[in-house]
Amino acid sequence: MSDPDTLLWLVPGFPLAACLITAFLGPALLRRYSHWPTILGALCSLACSLLVLLSLYGSTIDHPEFHTSPHTWFTMGNFKVAFALQADALTAVMLVAVTFCGTFIAIFSTWYMRDENGYPRYFAIMSLFLFSMTGLVLANNFIALYAFWEGVGLCSYLLIGFWFQKPSAAAAARKAFLVTRLGDAGMILGIMLLWSQLGHSLDFTDIFFNARTRADSPYLTVACLLLFCGAVGKSAQFPLHVWLPDAMEGPSPVSALIHAATMVTAGVYLVARCTPLFVLAPVAQIIVACTGAFTALLAASIAVTQFDLKRVLAYSTISQLGFMFMALGAGMKDKDLAVVGASAAIFHLFTHAFFKALLFLAAGSVMLSMGHVIDMRRFSGLRKALPVTHWTFLCGALALAGVIPFSGFWSKDQIFDAVLGAGESSSPFAWLYLILFIIGLLTAAVTAFYTFRAYFRTFHGEEKIPPEAYQHGGHEVADAGHHAAPSAAVSDHAEQKFETYWAQKLPLIVLAACAALVGLVCEGFWHWLTDFLGRATSFRVEMPAHHVDYFLILVSTLSAVGGIALAAWMYYFRPGIAERIAARMPRLHDLSSRRFLFDEVYGYVVVGPLKIAALICRFFDGIVDGIVDLIGLSPRVLARILQPIQNGLVQFYALVMIVFLTAFMAIFVIWFNR
Repeated sequence: MSDPDTLLWLVPGFPLAACLITAFLGPALLRRYSHWPTILGALCSLACSLLVLLSLYGSTIDHPEFHTSPHTWFTMGNFKVAFALQADALTAVMLVAVTFCGTFIAIFSTWYMRDENGYPRYFAIMSLFLFSMTGLVLANNFIALYAFWEGVGLCSYLLIGFWFQKPSAAAAARKAFLVTRLGDAGMILGIMLLWSQLGHSLDFTDIFFNARTRADSPYLTVACLLLFCGAVGKSAQFPLHVWLPDAMEGPSPVSALIHAATMVTAGVYLVARCTPLFVLAPVAQIIVACTGAFTALLAASIAVTQFDLKRVLAYSTISQLGFMFMALGAGMKDKDLAVVGASAAIFHLFTHAFFKALLFLAAGSVMLSMGHVIDMRRFSGLRKALPVTHWTFLCGALALAGVIPFSGFWSKDQIFDAVLGAGESSSPFAWLYLILFIIGLLTAAVTAFYTFRAYFRTFHGEEKIPPEAYQHGGHEVADAGHHAAPSAAVSDHAEQKFETYWAQKLPLIVLAACAALVGLVCEGFWHWLTDFLGRATSFRVEMPAHHVDYFLILVSTLSAVGGIALAAWMYYFRPGIAERIAARMPRLHDLSSRRFLFDEVYGYVVVGPLKIAALICRFFDGIVDGIVDLIGLSPRVLARILQPIQNGLVQFYALVMIVFLTAFMAIFVIWFNR
């Protein structure tokens, strides 16, 4: 079991086995116990992931990765793909984040999804999701990565549209699938360009080695930008960010899974894995950094006016992913800077997985307990009704805001350090990174503000619980086509219990502990995680000596504390002042609350013209079909004309023969007597 080759196959193998067992046995045999294969499969995969991490940590610097034996997948001319799994420090960190969060999200789902008719289907797809994501980070070549990449996209489509009877959920699933496909089209073009230009190989090792001979090649820059298109789609960066907020139509555990550990982190992983390519394409790095910074600020400015608790967290995810891309682009053709930025991005991805999973599960706890009401204007003061949810949400909020010593502080501080380091370099574009650093500080303050705006509106103030919570006893099902029977009316609302299931509380408590401690334990003042990431095959540098930048700590802490203080003033000490401020700037508030009209712009610029093109194609298709149908109708018309001749009467056939023979002889005689 400790053999690395076996461990690498078992990491995705357990979730795949759980998927197959649940899919085939769940509907007929397992039914309400269909969660057990998923939970056990995720736990076993987590154990194997931890063993992989420990084995890699104990390996020598000269052998920083494991490989499985290659198996030829397919061959077409000189296009050959040999499928194998590989694991290095980057892979190990990703695997632990994916499987750990996936395990506790699956446990939470046993409470959240317990009344659903599609219970086995849900857990089968969740296992397939974990299989696809672990396979993605273990792949050793671009084609295998792309195959699992598309598997992740398929699973997200199925889970977002889990309540497919609900029109909004079905539309959100289609939107997510189609928008991310736009980025994936660019990604596959980038993969083919790398194959054609770098030795007709798609293995990471071969491409990274051959790329050194094509430094500053325009082909390499174009290929990196095309790969980044895939990351923009999967990780919901501008301008392909519009699908992620609508993905909230799926169940809350699905939101936690997509936002925390699986789909949206794939884009960050892709760019980090391709650091040897991006470091040779400085133009691409600048575009990555600027896209991330703009997206981070844009999403944060939208989140400040949203009232749907899950949408606030969704825009938070988009913003935090922007932070990660800002760090990934902070290389400026300096490998040391690039690796520092990439390790900071992966560290933030790692911490973000825990506190964002926590926040989404806490939002799900609020949502289901409130009878599936998620509008913050309809409830408040829930800290007594939901004490565990309240304290765990607070831990996640402090981590997201970047308050020391919570985990988000350490990773966010490293991102600022990486961007500031690029700004202090000798590059002619150093000034640009200083601007990005300022944008990052501003975004951090806005992040703290909208996070605690959601916290204060939900858990403080006068206790207000919507009637749906009592009518359904906190157990309403979100399926538009299936609702659980309402429980008996509660005679005394004060006796209503909203936190009675261990599967509801245990994941929140564990993830809250991680949100509070992971950053300090894994990094803190001894920098274990970033030193370990420096051994990844995509990095392979000696990490620079770590230092404590007290100025940076002070500035980032002030930005977080300032945002929290402003939120407390507006929503705790002076409730109602936010509405008066919004009334003084109605246009700006309206633009933010309507998401800066991005959906409307896409409707006019993209969807509208495509609909017109589809109508034109349909018109011409009708003409072509009409011509084809007319040609096909001609033999039938002729047959109808000749049908009376075929009447089965021998006398009639003889008469016809005599008539035609007489006519023929008459014509023959007349012709030769001319």
